[in-house]
Amino acid sequence: MAFPHYPVEDCLDELSRQLAVCSDVVLQAPPGAGKTTLVPLALLDQPWLARQKILVLEPRRIAARSAAYRMAQLLGEKPGQTVGYRMRLDTKVGRDTRIEVITEGILTRMLQQDPALEGVGLVIFDEFHERSLDSDLALALCLKGRELFGDDRGNATSLKLLVMSATLDNTGLARVLGDPPVVTSDGRMHPVDIIYGAAAQTGEVIVERIVKTIRQALLDNPDSSILAFLPGQGEIHRVADALDEWLVERKIRDVQLRPLYGNLTLAEQQQAIAPCGQPGERKVVLATNIAETSLTIDGIDVVVDSGLAREPGFNPSTGMTALQTVKISRSSSTQRAGRAGRLRPGRCYRLWSGQQQQKLAEHSTAEILQADLAPLAMQLLQWGIEDPGDLAWIDPPPAGPWAQALDLLAALGAVERKQSVTVLTKHGEAMAGLPTHPRLAHMLIRGAESGHTDEAALLASALSERDPMTRENPDMAHRLDLLMGRSQPPRHLQGWLQRSRQLARQFEQQLAKIRIERRITALSAEQLPGYLVACAYPERIARQRHSGGYQLANGGSANLVGEYSLGRKRWLAVAEISGTSGTRQPGRGNLIRSAAELDESLFDNLLAEQVRQDSIVEWDHKAGRFIAEKRALIGELIWQREKLDKVPADSRRSSLIALIRKDGLHKLLNWSEAQDQWCARVRLLREHDDSQNWPDTSEAGLLETLADWLGPYLDPITTIQGFKKLNLESILQAMLSWEQQKRLEELVPPRMLVPSGSRHKIDYSQSPPVLAVKLQEMFGCETTPTVCAGRVALVVHLLSPAGRPLQVTQDLAGFWRSSYHDVKKDMKGRYPKHPWPEDPLVAIPTRRVKRRV
Repeated sequence: MAFPHYPVEDCLDELSRQLAVCSDVVLQAPPGAGKTTLVPLALLDQPWLARQKILVLEPRRIAARSAAYRMAQLLGEKPGQTVGYRMRLDTKVGRDTRIEVITEGILTRMLQQDPALEGVGLVIFDEFHERSLDSDLALALCLKGRELFGDDRGNATSLKLLVMSATLDNTGLARVLGDPPVVTSDGRMHPVDIIYGAAAQTGEVIVERIVKTIRQALLDNPDSSILAFLPGQGEIHRVADALDEWLVERKIRDVQLRPLYGNLTLAEQQQAIAPCGQPGERKVVLATNIAETSLTIDGIDVVVDSGLAREPGFNPSTGMTALQTVKISRSSSTQRAGRAGRLRPGRCYRLWSGQQQQKLAEHSTAEILQADLAPLAMQLLQWGIEDPGDLAWIDPPPAGPWAQALDLLAALGAVERKQSVTVLTKHGEAMAGLPTHPRLAHMLIRGAESGHTDEAALLASALSERDPMTRENPDMAHRLDLLMGRSQPPRHLQGWLQRSRQLARQFEQQLAKIRIERRITALSAEQLPGYLVACAYPERIARQRHSGGYQLANGGSANLVGEYSLGRKRWLAVAEISGTSGTRQPGRGNLIRSAAELDESLFDNLLAEQVRQDSIVEWDHKAGRFIAEKRALIGELIWQREKLDKVPADSRRSSLIALIRKDGLHKLLNWSEAQDQWCARVRLLREHDDSQNWPDTSEAGLLETLADWLGPYLDPITTIQGFKKLNLESILQAMLSWEQQKRLEELVPPRMLVPSGSRHKIDYSQSPPVLAVKLQEMFGCETTPTVCAGRVALVVHLLSPAGRPLQVTQDLAGFWRSSYHDVKKDMKGRYPKHPWPEDPLVAIPTRRVKRRV
């Protein structure tokens, strides 16, 4: 086969040699090197492949389709012959297809059906640097499948893996693949002139700057077409509107504006990629990061880069995924700039400074570290893997989101515990048979059970794609009316409508395969949208607050902004919520983007699985008394409540203990310094007396064991004043046996007899304990006082006649012989009525002045 010359051709022989002897190889080649197009074709007839198939993974549908068409064109064929492709909503694969370009989710489904990938000799992971969740999972499953079934593939050679990228962090990949050989192509990148802008500011309106920059780029480069990277679809439309107005004003007719983002149809996306229609025409392609890699856009030699991307971010605290605008990484900025140098020398205008460029992260964060892991958990459990640690990951799934994913699957009835192992239920196995998020799989099955397969499939398809109507109408019932043909859609929704209906048909076909038995009949057309959404998002069931807004079952809150009839409904099932970071209207909180009215009568039957019963005994701080209720709860929402006339003693006691633990010992109880000193004495013995099992009387220890030492005394308490009546002295002493109480008094007495005959308190709250006594009372005492049978020396605070510290010491003998004489000089004139003998060791200890002595 003779192909056009691509830069990657120079390393193809080396690549093939390495694949002949190694199971895993990494190919690093810059953008435009031709690796996506030429590598699969060049390897197709290699002896080590043994006529098996090659699977080429592409992270995006448009790139997969374009790659398949380009390879088929080079072979003089059409897609579906030697080269084909598989993706959601579009497949062209024939009996003779040997190269299949597939999107990543397709590969994980193939691995579920055939972990050994029989008949496949090579899997190529293209643009692996994007580190999508599906690509990480697919790599881990390929490695596990090869480990388990590598010797069961008949005479075929073992499955080989080729990881390709322009920019790649090889550290984790080398660890997982066992330090594979790296083949490098120098490529043929034309020089790209980087033009930095002013430093980007936080909260800046990016649309205005990018419009200004594109206008300047059009004027500076009169023969060039431009590719502009924007964060998302909304910015693309606003930039397009502003540019269109400017082009009309300037009477510029040779520039075509072409949007490029995921929600467009493939035909609409193809318009952005294809050459301009007329000679002398040029175009401005306004794209998301869909155009960052694996896609050659004809005629581009100028790039305008906003430096931003919109990525889904999962918030474990809310259990919700929301799109967030983030700065791109340095490797992404390199990829984007490279688009200007694929065909000829080009320019890249960056909307940030050179100094900010150096501060960008080296690589993008792997999706597995910030994604909703419920789909991953479902797929692994379907594979029979309960612990993700059984697979080799570049970055293992984080423990918190993984646990939360299992909790969600449990809430959907998809998993259960059997002999301490988490396994899929029968319902979970049916869910796993549907290639969509577990939430939507659960909704599809419940819809089919209710006899509303069509409506459930249409709603699931709408929820699978980015919703184009969140700013127009948040009511999911309205979307269902459009999809069912009961309402006339506006023109700009035709593409979305077509894709959604096509995907819905696929869902219906897949539901038919798993044969769901109809078991629900009593469901009206008005109830249906809310019921289906509540099935998919049970934690987002919402009830209207008296003060406005909605309280969610997960404990959060959200508002429905705008004049919609939906905002007058008491109960909602919410499909999408987004935060309002960067909004100019503070105090709004989270916004409800799409929802459906929910009939609360469904909690009595069809949504009864969402209701849990609980008896609540808790302390009402405002009233200073108990509340005892039987509650029907939907998550954190109280649906129904019934007052309990009699509070069970155990529940009352547990509630009081929880209250004390929350507020601490000193706030509610009649706690005094005497209790602090007693606890400190016991703690000292716990440290120095091994002959007894002394209790832990630290505050943490006492709070931990409240039920043991205080619980039996709490039954009479019904009001806040009852706490003050507790006799804490006797309650604490009851923690000790009679022998322990005796040893406590002997070994750590509360007071100590000093030479003057007085008994002074010992402060056990300090470590070591402190004895504060007037200096004259210690005359003649040469030995430092001790407690704990001499094991702990007290710190003696020797006081002036006025009670102020003169000396702090644990060495009385040394003090009398040295420091005392300096103290005497300072104090004798100040306190002449008190004795200041020359030799304090033979003087009479006293509390009195000279005359009284």
